Amino acid sequence: MSNKNQYGLFKWVDFITHMFYIEFILNNLIGVNIMATSSEFLATRLKLIKPSPTLAVTAKAQELKAMGKDIIGLGAGEPDFDTPQNIKDAAIKAINDGKTKYTAVDGIIELKQAICRKFKNENELEYTTKQITVGCGAKQVIFNALLATLSPLDEVIIPAPYWVSYPDMVALAEGIPVIVNSSVENNFKITPQALEQAITNKTKWLILNSPSNPTGSAYTSDELKALAQVLLKYPHVNIISDDIYEHIMFDGQRFYTIAQVEPKLKERVLTVNGVSKSYSMTGWRIGYAAGSEPLIKAISIIQSQSTSNPCSISQYATLEALNGSQDFIKPNAELFRKRRDLVVKLLNEITGIKCQNPNGAFYVFPSCEGLVGKRTPSGKVINNCCDFTEYLLEHALVAVVQGAAFGMENFFRISYATSENILIEACKRIKTACEVLK
Repeated sequence: MSNKNQYGLFKWVDFITHMFYIEFILNNLIGVNIMATSSEFLATRLKLIKPSPTLAVTAKAQELKAMGKDIIGLGAGEPDFDTPQNIKDAAIKAINDGKTKYTAVDGIIELKQAICRKFKNENELEYTTKQITVGCGAKQVIFNALLATLSPLDEVIIPAPYWVSYPDMVALAEGIPVIVNSSVENNFKITPQALEQAITNKTKWLILNSPSNPTGSAYTSDELKALAQVLLKYPHVNIISDDIYEHIMFDGQRFYTIAQVEPKLKERVLTVNGVSKSYSMTGWRIGYAAGSEPLIKAISIIQSQSTSNPCSISQYATLEALNGSQDFIKPNAELFRKRRDLVVKLLNEITGIKCQNPNGAFYVFPSCEGLVGKRTPSGKVINNCCDFTEYLLEHALVAVVQGAAFGMENFFRISYATSENILIEACKRIKTACEVLK
C-alpha cells in the first residue's frame, strides 16, 4: 500500500473514531442514538410485558408525597413489621464472621437442609438437598423455572385474578399465558371443570397461588384434591405452587399445598416459598423451592448465568429465620386478621362497594362495579376500575391498585399491611370520595 493510500486510510479511521466519540457524547448528553432509534435498539420481547402496576402505584404515591400531598399508600404488598431482631443479629454475625464470599449458585448446604426440615415438619413433604433451590426471591425462582422449561408456544394456565407478574414472566420465556377466570361466587377460586377445559396438549404448567395475591382466597384440602384429580389425568401438566403467604391464614383454616394432599403429583410439582412475607424480609430477597432433581438442576443452570448465588448475608439470615423462634408468626397473622375484619367492615359500609372476606394474606379485593357509570365532581365518568383508582388517588389521596392489573375488571386491591389508624383514615377518605359521585 502506498504512503498516500495509508494516509487516506488513517484519515478514514480517524474520522470514524471521531464519529463514534461524538455519538457517545450525544447518547450520554441527550439520550439520542444516531446509529439506531430506541425502538430499533430495544429487544422486541419488551413489547410483551408491562411495568409492574403495583410498583407503578407505589412510585406515583411516593411522587405525590414528595410534592407535599398527604397520600395514604395501600398499594405495596409488604408487611409493615420489622424483620425480627434474631434474624438481623444473624446477618450481622455472618458479616463479622466473613461470610461475604460467593456461595454455591443455588444456596448454602445448611440453608437447604433447613428448608428440607421446614417442608417435612410443616407440609409433610420429604426432599433431599439436591431437590432444593434458593434464589433471589420467590419471584426469581418462578422465573427461572419458566425459563428453564418453556419452549415457544408452550401454554401456562394462570387462574385470574392473578399476581401481576405471572403472565409477563410466561411471555418473557416465550410461553403463552392461558387465563382461566374465577368468580366472586366461588371466592375467586377456579373449579375443576374450568381447569380441565383449559388444558391442551401444549399445556406445560398450572400456576396456583394460595393464599392468593390479590384476593386472599385460599384453597381447602378438598378443593386441592378435586383439582388434583383433574391433573392426574394429564401427566404432561406440571404445577407451580406459590405458597409465599402460607403462614398468613385466618379463621382456623389450615394451609395445604397440592403436593401434600396428592402425593402422586409430587414429582410434577414445584413448591415455591420464601421469607419475604411471613418473616418481614421483603428486601432480603430470598425465595426457595422444592421439586424434581432434574428441574432443580435446570433452574440452577439458569441462575448460574444470571445472578449466580443469592446474597450470602441474606442466606445466613434466612437460616436463622427457619431454625430460630417462630413465636412471632401467629401473633402477626392475628394482627392481620384484625385489620382484615376492620377493612372489610368499613368498605362494606360504602354504597357501591362490595368486599369479600378473604381467607389469608393481607389483601382485600373489593368490587367497585356499583360505582361504574357515575360522575366525579369534575364531571368525569367512572368507566372502569382504572378510572376509579385514579379518582381515589387524585380526589381522596388514597393509592390502591386497579383490578385490571390482576386480570379482573371493576375490582381493586387494597393491602392492609399498615396500622389500624391509617386504614380507618383511608376508608373514611374512600367513603367520602364515593359519596360525592353522582
